[in-house]
Amino acid sequence: MGPIKVAIAGLGNCASSLVQGIYYYKGVTGKEERVTGLMHPSFGEYLPRDIEFVGAFEVNAGKIGKDISEAIFVHPNVVIKFAEVPKLGVEVLPAPILDGVADHMKGSFDVYDAKEMKPVDVAEELRKAGAEILINFLPVGSAEASRYYAQAALDAGCGFINCIPEFIVSDSGWQEKFRKAGLPMAGDDIKSQVGATILHRVIAQLLSDRGVEIDETYQLNIGGNTDFENMLAEHRLKSKRISKTEAVTSILDYPVPTRIGPSDYVPFLDDTKICYIHAQGKKWGGMPISVALKLSVEDSPNSAGVVADVIRATKIALDRGVSGPLLSISAYSFKHPPEQIEDSIAKRYVEEFIQGERER
Repeated sequence: MGPIKVAIAGLGNCASSLVQGIYYYKGVTGKEERVTGLMHPSFGEYLPRDIEFVGAFEVNAGKIGKDISEAIFVHPNVVIKFAEVPKLGVEVLPAPILDGVADHMKGSFDVYDAKEMKPVDVAEELRKAGAEILINFLPVGSAEASRYYAQAALDAGCGFINCIPEFIVSDSGWQEKFRKAGLPMAGDDIKSQVGATILHRVIAQLLSDRGVEIDETYQLNIGGNTDFENMLAEHRLKSKRISKTEAVTSILDYPVPTRIGPSDYVPFLDDTKICYIHAQGKKWGGMPISVALKLSVEDSPNSAGVVADVIRATKIALDRGVSGPLLSISAYSFKHPPEQIEDSIAKRYVEEFIQGERER
């Protein structure tokens, strides 16, 4: 199979983890039964090494003009370097700023001076690069900018993967646009490989399946990367809280007092994310039960393996001429998909999609 030509909007820690991972797993042949860190060594006929990065768009002056291989390690990126990335020959281009940068983040993101530098036309650059898929890795709260990139993907004839909690793939209007254009889309709001949301869903499902009535639950998250710094602005978090909360409460068929979402920014944690999950309820005889769990992970690499699968699913959809939202991979890989499906069922649907037994 040929390469999967991918462009990235927002070359932050998550993008760095994805790019590094593709080279970390370059030796995977697809014949292995198991590879540490990969859910699918081979996704259909596609391997991780088939993913080729052909474009990147940024607002950080220190990243613009650099090769992707260099820019993924530029401040404020703090993700651990776990792979050597060769020079790719792809220059990072200046992106439209729009609402992609909160006022309190202009210094942290080292935003370029609009008087000295002009943004490129993203759709035009995608066409020049021959990109097949555009990934949205913008900061949480980038409503206008995310929609700009979705439209750019449409204009350039690219599939679109929305990794942030802006409701695009789950929006009927955008779904229709991508259907008419004959292009696939996957999203919204990427799940981590083993993260707070998937663990919280498992706990809620287990308690429910075992006859426990949940009285209350919360999920508190802290971290030290720019994602958490950006989310200090509560007004940028509306869709994020909805996305994370619905991902958990969709398991239950009754309302539960819930608080889920980012809680604080702790700079010295760097890319470490710490999560506390609590659930309390009643079991046999009305007797109380309480669950408390702490999760600690390197935040950005935790989503990269999931995105690698989504890229390959989107490429398969392009190969097959499937358009509109990809329901199986979206339900399995995102917090706010077009259709919430139980994880075990969504996993089966993904395998059926790979085999061609399920259209989307």
